[in-house]
Amino acid sequence: MHSCRDYTKYTRHFLLFSIILYIFSITNSLADTQRVYNVGIVPQFETKRLHSIWRPVLDRLEIETGLKFKLLGSPSIPEFEKEFLAGKFDFAYMNPYHLSWSHETVGYRPLIRDHSKKLQGILVIRKDKPISDINQLDGKNVAFPAPNALGASLLLRAELHNKFNINIIPRYVKTHDSVYLNVVTKQTMAGGGVQKTLNRQKPAIREKLKILYKTQKVAPHPFSAHPRVDEKIVLQVQQAMLNLGLTEIDKNLLARIPIKKIGIATMNDYLPLSKMGLEKFRAE
Repeated sequence: MHSCRDYTKYTRHFLLFSIILYIFSITNSLADTQRVYNVGIVPQFETKRLHSIWRPVLDRLEIETGLKFKLLGSPSIPEFEKEFLAGKFDFAYMNPYHLSWSHETVGYRPLIRDHSKKLQGILVIRKDKPISDINQLDGKNVAFPAPNALGASLLLRAELHNKFNINIIPRYVKTHDSVYLNVVTKQTMAGGGVQKTLNRQKPAIREKLKILYKTQKVAPHPFSAHPRVDEKIVLQVQQAMLNLGLTEIDKNLLARIPIKKIGIATMNDYLPLSKMGLEKFRAE
């Protein structure tokens, strides 16, 4: 049988071990909260505008969660793709096809999305162009922000080819803003975009354009998390994002993204993308 001295020794060791575990858990918890999380945003607009939209949102998340977020700017959509495929971002706002792609390769998963609408590509031309039929674009130059921009490029190029058997000459100009400018200045016959970026154009640009064609609709851009982020942190950020939809001030911040009705996003929302055969139009 163990002596009283042995029992006391065992108790001391157990208490010491328990204290070490407790300190370790606190240290890990503090490390999680003191860590700076990198956030990537798909560059639909130039960096200054993206920063003006997203920095206030991240500031509110910092208040809600006690975490720190660093907003990283990507100069172009292809560069953004290289960065999320390399796992540079802890959290990222990306287009739906980026999510499907990065989920398979890296493991990003969606947290929230807009539930008020779906994403749809639009093909714009100048109002003064004598084009009444989409088939008139066969063999013509068409501007796109990047090969893998979903609504503004992938869906449009796939539908032009698969539905209309049209072979256009794509011209990739890095941003949605540049697409509309290329069309207005007659550098290209048409251009691909989405309604929200067209709406954000200055009247001098927007009023010279009209929509020739719209694609099918898909679930919109998700705010997503890298698998290396601790599950507790992921759920904390997800809930904090959802909380922003509860007050008018924060709703106004989200509306600038734009997210008008915030809600939870899951991979099931984006499964239809896998059936569209977009891979053959994707640029690695």
